[in-house]
Amino acid sequence: MFDETFDVIVIGAGHAGCEAASASARLGARTAIVTINLDLIGQMSCNPAVGGIAKGHVVREIDALGGIMGRVIDRTGIQFRLLNRSRGPAVQSPRAQADRSLYRTEMRRVLEATPDLYLRQGFVIDLIVDHNKVIGVEMQDTRRFGARSVVIATGTFLNGTIHTGPKTYSAGRAGEPASIELAESLKRLGFPVGRLKTGTPPRLDGRTID
Repeated sequence: MFDETFDVIVIGAGHAGCEAASASARLGARTAIVTINLDLIGQMSCNPAVGGIAKGHVVREIDALGGIMGRVIDRTGIQFRLLNRSRGPAVQSPRAQADRSLYRTEMRRVLEATPDLYLRQGFVIDLIVDHNKVIGVEMQDTRRFGARSVVIATGTFLNGTIHTGPKTYSAGRAGEPASIELAESLKRLGFPVGRLKTGTPPRLDGRTID
């Protein structure tokens, strides 16, 4: 019935997916992380930084639990700062700017070196359900992977849409395809589906302004 079977399948290889897959494998579960493109594991989108008041707090908690994000940024950072030095300690926070290419390379190296963790490339288009229980995933290329648990960490790719001025088009990150079929699968299974929006304002070159 299945081409391969795992204890846990993680869909998506951004920050959340990488941490989930790493934690699962370190707990002894045979784990697969499935992503559209293995070369873009740990890809930083618009802001190649780890830290800030909110994100920095989360990263410290992840690090305390044995996560990998903090260690990877330590190895690939190109600038380290403490934000808000002139203010009180409650709003001070470390931030590291990353070399995006090195961060991707190092994150993939860490995952590949983790025992019981397997990297698989491809599009997940459907969840396989038996008696109201998810038992695996179906790939666009017809492969089927079985699992006792499935973690969905698709980020902006799940039915993603990009608005650029008056134009609107389907995409995960700019230049990469959205995960439309998986979103439709979740709807068919009765999951409520909403939409979160992030916005990047237009930028002006100061040298062009009088």
